[in-house]
Amino acid sequence: MYYNEKIETMDRESLRKLQGERLANIVKHTYENVEFYRKRMDEAGVKPSDIRSIDDISKLPFMQKQDLRDYYPFGTFAAPMKDIVRFHASSGTTGKPIVAGYTQKDLDNWSEGVARCLTAYGATKEDIIQVSYGYGLFTGGLGAHDGATRIGAAVLPTSSGNTSKQIMLMKDLGTTVLCCTPSYALFLAESIENDPETNLKEDIKLRFGVFGAEPWTENMRKELEAKLNIKAYDIYGLTEVSGPGVGGECEYQDGTHLWEDLFYPEIIDPVTLQPVEPGQQGELVFTTLTKEGMPVIRYRTRDLTHLNYEKCRCGRTMVRMGRIMGRSDDMLIIRGVNVFPSQIESVILEIPEFTGQYFVTVDRVNNIDTFQVDVELRPEYYGDDMGRMLRLKDRLVGRLVSVLGIRPEIRIVEPNSITRSQGKAKHVLDKRLLNP
Repeated sequence: MYYNEKIETMDRESLRKLQGERLANIVKHTYENVEFYRKRMDEAGVKPSDIRSIDDISKLPFMQKQDLRDYYPFGTFAAPMKDIVRFHASSGTTGKPIVAGYTQKDLDNWSEGVARCLTAYGATKEDIIQVSYGYGLFTGGLGAHDGATRIGAAVLPTSSGNTSKQIMLMKDLGTTVLCCTPSYALFLAESIENDPETNLKEDIKLRFGVFGAEPWTENMRKELEAKLNIKAYDIYGLTEVSGPGVGGECEYQDGTHLWEDLFYPEIIDPVTLQPVEPGQQGELVFTTLTKEGMPVIRYRTRDLTHLNYEKCRCGRTMVRMGRIMGRSDDMLIIRGVNVFPSQIESVILEIPEFTGQYFVTVDRVNNIDTFQVDVELRPEYYGDDMGRMLRLKDRLVGRLVSVLGIRPEIRIVEPNSITRSQGKAKHVLDKRLLNP
Protein backbone atom coordinates (compact mmCIF):
# COMPACT_ATOMS: atom_id res chain seq x y z
CA MET A 1 0.00 0.00 0.00
CA TYR A 2 1.08 3.58 -0.64
CA TYR A 3 0.30 6.70 1.36
CA ASN A 4 1.49 9.00 -1.47
CA GLU A 5 1.82 6.81 -4.56
CA LYS A 6 2.70 9.65 -6.95
CA ILE A 7 5.78 10.55 -4.91
CA GLU A 8 6.77 7.06 -3.71
CA THR A 9 6.85 5.65 -7.26
CA MET A 10 8.20 8.74 -9.06
CA ASP A 11 10.66 7.92 -11.84
CA ARG A 12 14.28 8.65 -10.99
CA GLU A 13 14.71 11.40 -13.58
CA SER A 14 11.71 13.36 -12.28
CA LEU A 15 12.84 12.77 -8.71
CA ARG A 16 16.33 14.12 -9.40
CA LYS A 17 14.83 17.22 -11.01
CA LEU A 18 12.65 17.79 -7.94
CA GLN A 19 15.65 17.23 -5.64
CA GLY A 20 17.70 19.77 -7.60
CA GLU A 21 14.98 22.41 -7.36
CA ARG A 22 14.52 21.83 -3.65
CA LEU A 23 18.28 21.80 -2.99
CA ALA A 24 18.69 25.17 -4.69
CA ASN A 25 15.84 26.63 -2.65
CA ILE A 26 17.04 25.27 0.70
CA VAL A 27 20.65 26.39 0.10
CA LYS A 28 19.46 29.92 -0.74
CA HIS A 29 17.15 29.96 2.32
CA THR A 30 19.93 28.74 4.59
CA TYR A 31 22.64 31.01 3.18
CA GLU A 32 20.45 34.07 3.70
CA ASN A 33 19.32 33.18 7.23
CA VAL A 34 22.09 31.24 8.98
CA GLU A 35 25.45 32.88 9.63
CA PHE A 36 27.13 29.51 10.23
CA TYR A 37 26.24 28.24 6.75
CA ARG A 38 27.04 31.53 5.09
CA LYS A 39 30.55 31.50 6.59
CA ARG A 40 31.14 27.84 5.67
CA MET A 41 29.97 28.36 2.09
CA ASP A 42 32.01 31.54 1.70
CA GLU A 43 35.09 29.69 2.97
CA ALA A 44 34.41 26.95 0.39
CA GLY A 45 33.93 29.55 -2.34
CA VAL A 46 30.33 28.50 -3.02
CA LYS A 47 27.36 30.78 -3.62
CA PRO A 48 23.67 29.77 -3.78
CA SER A 49 23.70 30.60 -7.49
CA ASP A 50 26.24 27.77 -8.01
CA ILE A 51 23.63 25.16 -7.03
CA ARG A 52 21.65 24.36 -10.19
CA SER A 53 21.09 20.59 -9.91
CA ILE A 54 21.31 17.84 -7.32
CA ASP A 55 24.78 16.96 -8.67
CA ASP A 56 26.03 20.31 -7.36
CA ILE A 57 25.59 19.07 -3.80
CA SER A 58 29.22 17.91 -3.86
CA LYS A 59 30.29 21.60 -3.88
CA LEU A 60 28.79 22.17 -0.43
CA PRO A 61 30.69 21.71 2.86
CA PHE A 62 29.82 19.00 5.37
CA MET A 63 28.18 19.60 8.74
CA GLN A 64 28.79 17.62 11.95
CA LYS A 65 27.11 17.23 15.31
CA GLN A 66 29.74 19.41 16.99
CA ASP A 67 28.68 22.30 14.74
CA LEU A 68 25.16 22.07 16.14
CA ARG A 69 26.55 22.04 19.68
CA ASP A 70 28.84 24.98 18.98
CA TYR A 71 25.86 27.07 17.80
CA TYR A 72 23.52 25.88 20.60
CA PRO A 73 20.67 26.60 20.96
CA PHE A 74 19.39 28.65 18.00
CA GLY A 75 22.49 29.42 15.92
CA THR A 76 21.54 27.07 13.06
CA PHE A 77 17.84 28.01 12.94
CA ALA A 78 16.79 29.44 9.58
CA ALA A 79 13.26 30.55 10.51
CA PRO A 80 12.27 33.40 12.87
CA MET A 81 11.15 32.33 16.32
CA LYS A 82 7.58 33.44 15.58
CA ASP A 83 7.39 30.61 13.01
CA ILE A 84 8.83 27.89 15.28
CA VAL A 85 5.99 25.81 16.73
CA ARG A 86 7.87 22.95 18.43
CA PHE A 87 11.28 22.03 19.83
CA HIS A 88 12.87 18.61 20.16
CA ALA A 89 16.30 17.77 21.52
CA SER A 90 18.78 14.92 21.80
CA SER A 91 19.73 13.50 25.18
CA GLY A 92 22.91 15.56 25.44
CA THR A 93 24.66 12.80 27.40
CA THR A 94 28.05 13.72 25.93
CA GLY A 95 27.68 17.50 25.99
CA LYS A 96 25.14 20.13 25.01
CA PRO A 97 21.99 18.61 23.51
CA ILE A 98 21.09 19.12 19.88
CA VAL A 99 18.04 21.39 19.80
CA ALA A 100 15.85 21.18 16.69
CA GLY A 101 13.14 23.70 15.84
CA TYR A 102 10.17 22.91 13.60
CA THR A 103 7.78 25.12 11.68
CA GLN A 104 4.26 23.88 11.00
CA LYS A 105 5.32 22.91 7.48
CA ASP A 106 8.19 20.88 8.99
CA LEU A 107 5.77 19.02 11.26
CA ASP A 108 3.45 18.35 8.33
CA ASN A 109 6.28 16.88 6.26
CA TRP A 110 7.50 14.86 9.24
CA SER A 111 4.07 13.31 9.85
CA GLU A 112 3.82 12.61 6.11
CA GLY A 113 7.07 10.63 6.27
CA VAL A 114 5.83 8.57 9.23
CA ALA A 115 2.45 8.05 7.51
CA ARG A 116 4.22 6.68 4.43
CA CYS A 117 6.12 4.23 6.64
CA LEU A 118 3.06 3.07 8.57
CA THR A 119 1.09 2.59 5.35
CA ALA A 120 3.95 0.62 3.80
CA TYR A 121 3.87 -1.71 6.81
CA GLY A 122 0.15 -2.23 6.29
CA ALA A 123 -1.39 0.12 8.87
CA THR A 124 -4.84 1.62 8.20
CA LYS A 125 -7.38 3.75 10.03
CA GLU A 126 -8.74 0.49 11.48
CA ASP A 127 -5.60 -0.04 13.57
CA ILE A 128 -4.96 0.77 17.22
CA ILE A 129 -1.36 1.96 17.43
CA GLN A 130 0.36 1.80 20.81
CA VAL A 131 3.19 4.34 20.91
CA SER A 132 5.66 3.18 23.55
CA TYR A 133 8.47 5.48 22.51
CA GLY A 134 9.14 8.19 25.07
CA TYR A 135 7.10 11.36 24.70
CA GLY A 136 8.84 14.68 25.27
CA LEU A 137 12.08 16.08 23.86
CA PHE A 138 12.87 12.70 22.27
CA THR A 139 11.38 12.64 18.76
CA GLY A 140 10.09 9.07 18.89
CA GLY A 141 6.83 9.46 20.79
CA LEU A 142 5.33 12.55 19.17
CA GLY A 143 6.76 11.60 15.76
CA ALA A 144 5.04 8.21 15.70
CA HIS A 145 1.91 9.74 17.27
CA ASP A 146 1.50 12.40 14.57
CA GLY A 147 2.09 9.90 11.77
CA ALA A 148 -0.49 7.50 13.18
CA THR A 149 -2.98 10.34 13.56
CA ARG A 150 -2.33 11.39 9.97
CA ILE A 151 -3.47 8.03 8.58
CA GLY A 152 -6.56 8.14 10.83
CA ALA A 153 -5.57 5.31 13.17
CA ALA A 154 -6.46 5.31 16.87
CA VAL A 155 -3.42 6.17 19.00
CA LEU A 156 -2.70 4.73 22.44
CA PRO A 157 0.01 7.12 23.78
CA THR A 158 1.50 4.95 26.53
CA SER A 159 5.03 6.39 26.24
CA SER A 160 7.79 4.19 27.70
CA GLY A 161 7.88 2.46 31.07
CA ASN A 162 5.16 1.11 33.40
CA THR A 163 5.34 -2.23 31.60
CA SER A 164 2.54 -3.99 33.47
CA LYS A 165 0.12 -1.23 32.50
CA GLN A 166 1.39 -1.34 28.92
CA ILE A 167 0.50 -5.03 28.73
CA MET A 168 -2.89 -4.52 30.41
CA LEU A 169 -3.86 -1.80 27.93
CA MET A 170 -2.47 -3.80 25.03
CA LYS A 171 -4.83 -6.64 25.97
CA ASP A 172 -7.88 -4.65 27.00
CA LEU A 173 -7.86 -2.16 24.12
CA GLY A 174 -6.75 -4.63 21.47
CA THR A 175 -3.56 -2.95 20.27
CA THR A 176 -2.69 -4.06 16.74
CA VAL A 177 0.54 -2.08 16.14
CA LEU A 178 3.38 -1.50 18.62
CA CYS A 179 5.88 1.35 18.21
CA CYS A 180 8.97 1.34 20.46
CA THR A 181 12.69 0.60 20.57
CA PRO A 182 13.61 -3.01 19.75
CA SER A 183 15.20 -3.43 23.18
CA TYR A 184 11.99 -2.37 24.92
CA ALA A 185 9.98 -4.63 22.62
CA LEU A 186 12.17 -7.53 23.76
CA PHE A 187 11.53 -6.57 27.38
CA LEU A 188 7.77 -6.41 26.73
CA ALA A 189 7.94 -9.83 25.09
CA GLU A 190 9.73 -11.30 28.11
CA SER A 191 7.20 -9.68 30.45
CA ILE A 192 4.26 -11.09 28.49
CA GLU A 193 5.92 -14.50 28.48
CA ASN A 194 6.32 -14.37 32.29
CA ASP A 195 2.81 -12.99 32.97
CA PRO A 196 0.61 -15.90 34.16
CA GLU A 197 -2.55 -13.92 33.34
CA THR A 198 -1.61 -13.27 29.71
CA ASN A 199 -1.80 -15.73 26.83
CA LEU A 200 0.12 -14.33 23.86
CA LYS A 201 -1.97 -16.03 21.16
CA GLU A 202 -5.35 -15.45 22.81
CA ASP A 203 -4.97 -12.06 24.52
CA ILE A 204 -2.54 -10.11 22.32
CA LYS A 205 -3.85 -8.86 18.97
CA LEU A 206 -0.62 -7.34 17.63
CA ARG A 207 -0.11 -7.60 13.86
CA PHE A 208 3.24 -5.86 13.53
CA GLY A 209 5.78 -3.73 15.36
CA VAL A 210 7.57 -0.52 14.32
CA PHE A 211 11.01 -0.49 15.88
CA GLY A 212 13.78 2.10 15.69
CA ALA A 213 15.89 4.67 17.58
CA GLU A 214 18.75 2.17 18.04
CA PRO A 215 20.64 -0.23 15.77
CA TRP A 216 19.21 -3.77 15.67
CA THR A 217 20.03 -6.89 13.75
CA GLU A 218 18.22 -9.43 11.59
CA ASN A 219 18.59 -11.91 14.42
CA MET A 220 16.83 -9.46 16.74
CA ARG A 221 14.05 -9.19 14.16
CA LYS A 222 13.60 -12.97 14.16
CA GLU A 223 13.58 -13.02 17.96
CA LEU A 224 10.90 -10.31 18.21
CA GLU A 225 8.76 -11.86 15.49
CA ALA A 226 8.86 -15.24 17.22
CA LYS A 227 8.27 -13.92 20.74
CA LEU A 228 5.44 -11.50 19.86
CA ASN A 229 3.96 -13.41 16.90
CA ILE A 230 4.25 -10.31 14.66
CA LYS A 231 6.02 -8.87 11.66
CA ALA A 232 8.82 -6.56 12.85
CA TYR A 233 9.58 -3.49 10.73
CA ASP A 234 12.43 -1.01 10.91
CA ILE A 235 11.85 2.76 10.96
CA TYR A 236 14.72 5.21 10.63
CA GLY A 237 15.26 8.77 11.76
CA LEU A 238 17.41 11.07 13.87
CA THR A 239 16.77 14.27 15.81
CA GLU A 240 19.07 16.39 13.67
CA VAL A 241 17.21 15.49 10.47
CA SER A 242 13.58 14.90 11.43
CA GLY A 243 13.04 12.08 13.92
CA PRO A 244 11.42 8.76 12.89
CA GLY A 245 10.00 8.65 9.39
CA VAL A 246 13.07 9.61 7.38
CA GLY A 247 12.58 6.13 5.97
CA GLY A 248 10.97 2.77 6.58
CA GLU A 249 10.69 -0.73 5.17
CA CYS A 250 7.99 -2.11 2.89
CA GLU A 251 6.31 -5.52 3.03
CA TYR A 252 9.36 -7.15 1.37
CA GLN A 253 11.74 -6.02 4.13
CA ASP A 254 14.54 -5.71 1.61
CA GLY A 255 16.01 -2.44 2.81
CA THR A 256 14.67 0.79 4.27
CA HIS A 257 13.11 3.16 1.73
CA LEU A 258 14.39 6.71 2.31
CA TRP A 259 11.98 9.50 1.36
CA GLU A 260 14.31 11.21 -1.09
CA ASP A 261 11.92 14.02 -1.94
CA LEU A 262 12.38 15.26 1.65
CA PHE A 263 15.88 14.03 2.57
CA TYR A 264 18.75 13.57 0.12
CA PRO A 265 21.11 10.73 1.14
CA GLU A 266 24.78 10.24 0.26
CA ILE A 267 27.31 7.59 1.28
CA ILE A 268 30.89 8.73 1.80
CA ASP A 269 34.12 7.18 2.95
CA PRO A 270 34.37 8.40 6.58
CA VAL A 271 38.13 8.87 6.24
CA THR A 272 38.55 10.46 2.80
CA LEU A 273 35.05 12.06 2.76
CA GLN A 274 34.76 11.06 -0.90
CA PRO A 275 31.62 9.36 -2.33
CA VAL A 276 31.76 5.57 -2.49
CA GLU A 277 30.50 3.43 -5.35
CA PRO A 278 26.76 2.55 -5.28
CA GLY A 279 26.21 -0.43 -3.01
CA GLN A 280 29.45 0.07 -1.07
CA GLN A 281 29.34 0.61 2.67
CA GLY A 282 30.25 3.97 4.15
CA GLU A 283 28.94 6.80 6.28
CA LEU A 284 25.42 8.11 5.66
CA VAL A 285 25.08 11.84 4.97
CA PHE A 286 21.77 13.71 4.77
CA THR A 287 20.57 17.01 3.38
CA THR A 288 17.06 18.14 4.33
CA LEU A 289 15.40 19.39 1.15
CA THR A 290 12.30 21.04 2.63
CA LYS A 291 13.01 21.77 6.27
CA GLU A 292 12.46 25.43 7.18
CA GLY A 293 13.14 25.62 10.91
CA MET A 294 16.56 23.99 11.13
CA PRO A 295 17.81 22.74 7.77
CA VAL A 296 20.92 20.57 7.69
CA ILE A 297 23.12 20.38 4.62
CA ARG A 298 25.42 17.41 4.09
CA TYR A 299 25.05 16.35 7.72
CA ARG A 300 27.34 13.46 8.71
CA THR A 301 25.18 11.02 10.65
CA ARG A 302 28.05 8.63 11.58
CA ASP A 303 25.71 5.74 10.68
CA LEU A 304 27.43 3.07 8.58
CA THR A 305 25.36 1.51 5.81
CA HIS A 306 24.96 1.24 2.02
CA LEU A 307 22.34 2.31 -0.55
CA ASN A 308 20.52 0.30 -3.24
CA TYR A 309 19.02 2.34 -6.10
CA GLU A 310 17.26 -0.55 -7.87
CA LYS A 311 13.48 -0.37 -8.06
CA CYS A 312 11.91 -2.42 -5.26
CA ARG A 313 9.44 -5.27 -5.87
CA CYS A 314 6.84 -3.16 -4.05
CA GLY A 315 6.96 -0.62 -6.90
CA ARG A 316 8.67 2.14 -4.93
CA THR A 317 11.54 3.88 -6.64
CA MET A 318 12.90 5.53 -3.49
CA VAL A 319 16.42 4.36 -2.64
CA ARG A 320 16.73 1.51 -0.13
CA MET A 321 19.18 1.73 2.75
CA GLY A 322 20.78 -1.41 4.14
CA ARG A 323 20.68 -2.17 7.84
CA ILE A 324 22.75 0.18 9.97
CA MET A 325 25.84 -1.83 10.87
CA GLY A 326 26.66 0.62 13.64
CA ARG A 327 27.89 4.15 14.11
CA SER A 328 31.44 5.15 13.35
CA ASP A 329 31.52 6.84 16.76
CA ASP A 330 30.04 3.74 18.47
CA MET A 331 32.76 1.48 17.11
CA LEU A 332 35.02 0.03 19.77
CA ILE A 333 38.69 -0.41 18.92
CA ILE A 334 39.92 -3.25 21.16
CA ARG A 335 43.53 -4.34 20.79
CA GLY A 336 43.51 -2.77 17.35
CA VAL A 337 40.36 -4.61 16.20
CA ASN A 338 37.15 -2.78 15.18
CA VAL A 339 34.16 -4.15 17.13
CA PHE A 340 30.51 -3.11 16.80
CA PRO A 341 27.95 -3.98 19.51
CA SER A 342 25.53 -5.08 16.77
CA GLN A 343 27.95 -7.86 15.80
CA ILE A 344 27.93 -9.15 19.38
CA GLU A 345 24.14 -9.02 19.57
CA SER A 346 23.74 -10.93 16.33
CA VAL A 347 25.98 -13.77 17.52
CA ILE A 348 24.27 -14.05 20.92
CA LEU A 349 20.86 -14.32 19.26
CA GLU A 350 22.11 -17.21 17.12
CA ILE A 351 22.24 -19.37 20.26
CA PRO A 352 18.71 -20.13 21.50
CA GLU A 353 19.78 -20.80 25.09
CA PHE A 354 20.58 -17.08 25.59
CA THR A 355 17.97 -14.37 26.17
CA GLY A 356 19.50 -11.76 23.87
CA GLN A 357 20.31 -9.45 26.79
CA TYR A 358 24.00 -8.59 27.07
CA PHE A 359 26.43 -6.01 28.42
CA VAL A 360 29.94 -5.25 27.23
CA THR A 361 32.67 -3.85 29.49
CA VAL A 362 35.94 -2.66 28.01
CA ASP A 363 38.85 -1.56 30.20
CA ARG A 364 42.63 -1.27 30.12
CA VAL A 365 44.82 -3.09 32.63
CA ASN A 366 48.62 -2.76 32.51
CA ASN A 367 48.27 -1.06 29.11
CA ILE A 368 46.37 -4.02 27.66
CA ASP A 369 42.69 -3.79 26.65
CA THR A 370 40.27 -6.11 28.43
CA PHE A 371 37.00 -7.17 26.77
CA GLN A 372 34.19 -8.76 28.79
CA VAL A 373 30.70 -9.75 27.63
CA ASP A 374 27.99 -10.59 30.15
CA VAL A 375 25.16 -12.73 28.74
CA GLU A 376 22.02 -14.20 30.26
CA LEU A 377 20.83 -17.77 29.94
CA ARG A 378 17.11 -18.38 29.69
CA PRO A 379 15.70 -19.55 33.05
CA GLU A 380 15.08 -23.10 31.83
CA TYR A 381 18.79 -23.52 30.98
CA TYR A 382 20.30 -21.91 34.04
CA GLY A 383 21.30 -24.27 36.82
CA ASP A 384 23.95 -26.50 38.33
CA ASP A 385 25.00 -28.32 35.17
CA MET A 386 28.47 -26.79 34.95
CA GLY A 387 29.40 -28.97 32.01
CA ARG A 388 26.58 -27.56 29.90
CA MET A 389 27.42 -24.00 31.03
CA LEU A 390 31.04 -24.46 29.94
CA ARG A 391 30.00 -25.90 26.58
CA LEU A 392 27.71 -22.94 25.94
CA LYS A 393 30.43 -20.50 26.93
CA ASP A 394 32.94 -22.20 24.60
CA ARG A 395 30.37 -22.16 21.79
CA LEU A 396 29.74 -18.44 22.23
CA VAL A 397 33.45 -17.62 22.49
CA GLY A 398 34.15 -19.59 19.32
CA ARG A 399 31.48 -17.74 17.32
CA LEU A 400 32.55 -14.32 18.62
CA VAL A 401 36.20 -15.00 17.77
CA SER A 402 35.11 -16.10 14.28
CA VAL A 403 33.03 -12.93 13.71
CA LEU A 404 35.09 -10.34 15.57
CA GLY A 405 38.62 -11.67 15.23
CA ILE A 406 39.23 -11.12 18.95
CA ARG A 407 38.58 -13.25 22.02
CA PRO A 408 36.31 -11.81 24.75
CA GLU A 409 35.96 -12.95 28.34
CA ILE A 410 32.44 -14.38 28.70
CA ARG A 411 30.42 -14.27 31.93
CA ILE A 412 27.14 -16.18 31.98
CA VAL A 413 24.93 -14.42 34.50
CA GLU A 414 21.60 -15.21 36.15
CA PRO A 415 18.34 -14.68 34.23
CA ASN A 416 16.95 -11.13 34.52
CA SER A 417 20.14 -9.80 36.11
CA ILE A 418 21.09 -7.48 33.23
CA THR A 419 19.26 -4.16 33.47
CA ARG A 420 16.45 -3.84 30.91
CA SER A 421 15.91 -0.59 29.07
CA GLN A 422 12.56 1.17 28.74
CA GLY A 423 14.02 3.50 26.12
CA LYS A 424 17.26 3.30 24.19
CA ALA A 425 19.33 0.33 25.35
CA LYS A 426 22.76 0.83 26.91
CA HIS A 427 24.91 -2.19 26.12
CA VAL A 428 28.47 -0.86 26.51
CA LEU A 429 30.65 0.60 29.23
CA ASP A 430 34.07 1.68 27.99
CA LYS A 431 36.05 2.36 31.13
CA ARG A 432 39.01 3.51 29.05
CA LEU A 433 37.09 6.72 28.41
CA LEU A 434 36.68 7.27 32.15
CA ASN A 435 40.37 6.76 32.90
CA PRO A 436 42.25 7.61 29.70
